[in-house]
Amino acid sequence: MSWKSAARRDAGGFYRWRTDHGEVRIFMTEALFAEMEESLGAQIANARRFPGVLDVAVTPDAHHGYGVPVGCVIATSGTLAMGPVGYDIGCGIAALRSDVPRPEATHEKVREFSRRVMSRVGLGAGSKGERVSRERFQEVIRGGAEALGARRGSAERDRIPVDDDWDVARDSRAWRGQEQLGSLGGGNHFIELQHDGERLWIMFHTGSRGFGHGLATDFFDKAREEHGLSRGQMDLGYFAPGSRHWRGYKNAVAAGGNYAIANRLIIGRVVGAAFAETFGGAAELVYEISHNLVQEETHPDLFDRPVWVHRKGATRALPAGHPLLAGTRWERTGHPVLIPGSMGDASYVLRPRPGAARCLYSVNHGAGRRKSRSSARREITQAEADRRMRELGVLVNAGGRVPIDESPACYKPSQEVVRAVTEADLAEVEVCLSPIASIKGND
Repeated sequence: MSWKSAARRDAGGFYRWRTDHGEVRIFMTEALFAEMEESLGAQIANARRFPGVLDVAVTPDAHHGYGVPVGCVIATSGTLAMGPVGYDIGCGIAALRSDVPRPEATHEKVREFSRRVMSRVGLGAGSKGERVSRERFQEVIRGGAEALGARRGSAERDRIPVDDDWDVARDSRAWRGQEQLGSLGGGNHFIELQHDGERLWIMFHTGSRGFGHGLATDFFDKAREEHGLSRGQMDLGYFAPGSRHWRGYKNAVAAGGNYAIANRLIIGRVVGAAFAETFGGAAELVYEISHNLVQEETHPDLFDRPVWVHRKGATRALPAGHPLLAGTRWERTGHPVLIPGSMGDASYVLRPRPGAARCLYSVNHGAGRRKSRSSARREITQAEADRRMRELGVLVNAGGRVPIDESPACYKPSQEVVRAVTEADLAEVEVCLSPIASIKGND
């Protein structure tokens, strides 16, 4: 029998499926669940297989990832699993909001803004940014937003603690990140000019670049050696609390997360300056948030002790009154949640609801892929991709070619994905943003 046939729709707006290792909750509309690939069931089941797993939730943008779906949340009693963090440690989103009226975004100014950004931010795989000294690099990977003097609360985490006696291995591939701060990278990373119907916004998506990838690669190799895994099993690597690599990986994730936070804040300043030069007004940071991370968290309504929450392609969603927001500017409102769509679709700013507890205080991180990169390159022509973006009136790369494997047809409709969130009462829509111009690094 199909695993999907065994899943049961709950009145709360999600599905329950009992795997061999325990129940999983899947937060999807009926339409999204019907569209989900049958083969994804094996990865969902994998999420329950790690030692010490306490609970698992799957978000509405779920698609194939490293061992487990992109779009899943796993709580453990201490085990740190690697596939549920992935290679781009700390990858996430940031948004800037301005008071510049929408009509100011003329075609000429939009193209000018795009060109300015493209000349100042490193784009594409292997792109470089600002090379910093070894001392400054250490400040960034240990200090995160604090190292950049960011306003407290503007980033999801001001600083992720790193043990004083931990450092990056001398021969680690992660050191290439020393010259990549302030760079975007490629793949699905983007910088987008948007509007809310009245004002202009900027949203962008990037992570820890070669630094996080190098750290992750180092520890995937260590987990493979520790557990005798084949290369095909590497995505299921983990470190139990008794492992000699557990503390090292915990610190690597913290350092990668700090780097990613700093990278987004640096890009925000560069892009904000380009915006002010072009449109004559300021674009201020609304929020910055990660969606590839594992951190120890306290959720007293769910667990009687602190747990390690893995979010792979999932965004933390803490509502008003959650103890983790105590003393912050978001204590009474809940923090913003930033959900991008495809380059031709709407993006959203959400506000978490108390119901987010059912999804381990998490929601999705985007629309989610519906077409693999290889399928996209086989099935979509360059002319079709370029024509579609012209029809939508969205300028891509200042008038350059549209990356085929990032075109709108590759992604689920963001409206349906967000509907799954609101129907399950995980969060509510605060702002809907429409794209004006999109900048992506061509790989």
